Amino acid sequence: MKKIIILGCGSHAAELVDYIEYINKTSTQNQYNIIGLMDVTEEHYHHYGYNYPYLGDIDEHIVDVEVFYLLGIGNLTIRTKVLEEFKLKNAKFTGIIHPTALISDSAEIGEGTIISHNASVGPKAKIGRFNVINSRCTIGHDSIIGENNFISPQVVLGGGSKVGDNNLLGTNSCLIPEIEVGNNNKIMAGMVISNKVKDFETVFYRYKEKLIIRG
Repeated sequence: MKKIIILGCGSHAAELVDYIEYINKTSTQNQYNIIGLMDVTEEHYHHYGYNYPYLGDIDEHIVDVEVFYLLGIGNLTIRTKVLEEFKLKNAKFTGIIHPTALISDSAEIGEGTIISHNASVGPKAKIGRFNVINSRCTIGHDSIIGENNFISPQVVLGGGSKVGDNNLLGTNSCLIPEIEVGNNNKIMAGMVISNKVKDFETVFYRYKEKLIIRG
């Protein structure tokens, strides 16, 4: 049974706790033992009413070599900072793959990556380290995803598409096949990406038009 400390106590951490409890409940024996959670304050910990101990301030934590750490922070700026600090402290990380996810046998999944419920990862897809592939995402065949990306619910990556590092893809956004997204970008909810996105760009609609056709 793998001992886990979750970094973060907010909404993303709460979802990870649900995943772990689901995995333990549906397995013949417990797969994970949550030692506790930590954050910079206790506010989120009390809000979600966790049944596991609060272990204190992330910034003051001394790494325990006997446990695995699970990155439960959604904000990319804070997530990147904490990840870099804990890697320097030689922390061991783990990922989580929800049992309802459909993962091709030929897909590659990197260290620390989280794949949520009802997600789909196609043949020959390559997903790097410390990514979040959220609920109901579709990662098409031969897609390549770098490191530390937060892919929101119901995102679709068409076959052969490429995503670099440290990107946020908003809910219901979509990359058509073979489109490339660079590094450190924000693609807002609902965007359809049909052209290359370079680095440090934000993609959103300036104007939205609602069209209703009757009769």
